[in-house]
Amino acid sequence: MYAIVEISGKQFKVEKKQKIFVNKLDVAEGKKVSFDNVLMINDGSKSSIGTPKVSGAQVDAKVLKHLKSDKVIVFKKKRRKGYKVKNGHRQAITEIEISDILTGGTQKKTSTKKETASKTVSKKNSTDKKKEVKDLASLSVGKLKELAKEKGISGISSMKKADLIKALS
Repeated sequence: MYAIVEISGKQFKVEKKQKIFVNKLDVAEGKKVSFDNVLMINDGSKSSIGTPKVSGAQVDAKVLKHLKSDKVIVFKKKRRKGYKVKNGHRQAITEIEISDILTGGTQKKTSTKKETASKTVSKKNSTDKKKEVKDLASLSVGKLKELAKEKGISGISSMKKADLIKALS
């Protein structure tokens, strides 16, 4: 089982009992920390991909120690000018160990919400045309074509999104 989680702006593929180095976290050594920004979970047989994150999923970890990474040399030079500057930099990092990966809800639940939202758009009153046009603009061309088929509008295969919205409103 593995998960892809975003930790301090970077994405990591993590497994249980894995030790990784991340940008420095403001957590004391020995303390536990949990990350809820899980982008994907795969348990071998099925995988859940978030939009943008998997709801209810969480990765728990333990902070092992704070340290500095290897030195990076920054060397600047301008030809024929006698300009040379050499600097070094060591980034502050934290070593963590993944203790547990908790799964959350499935992706199918969010897709059914989108389908019900498109059905409610087609059932709105004609008095709310301005709101309806805004809602239709947020739908994809495929959804608009499905709504046009339900209303019995012909020639939808050659229509663009703006034409479909005009025909539906």
